[in-house]
Amino acid sequence: MKDRKLSIRISGEDLQTLHHKAARANLSLTEYITKCSLGKQIFVINGLDEVIRQQKAIGRNLNQLTTLCNMGKVDLVNLQPLTDEYAKLNQTLTELLDRKRWAA
Repeated sequence: MKDRKLSIRISGEDLQTLHHKAARANLSLTEYITKCSLGKQIFVINGLDEVIRQQKAIGRNLNQLTTLCNMGKVDLVNLQPLTDEYAKLNQTLTELLDRKRWAA
């Protein structure tokens, strides 16, 4: 719960930089400054939205297959294409994270 207010003086240039960094991190200015001042690391990973979208699609497909299996409509499913796609997504995610780790 945020129940306190903090007022500080800062140059216009520094404030503009903070706003820009907060926007790049997809955080409000308050969230960004709080995380930075409490020593928390902030990572911005471009391209992550597409990976998450694809992982959700795979999850939906898996849920649909599970439902069909539970209904007795499907007895045998070849999950190899699903697991191959999931492995590719995990590789992409690992590469994005490694790139960020080296850039930090």
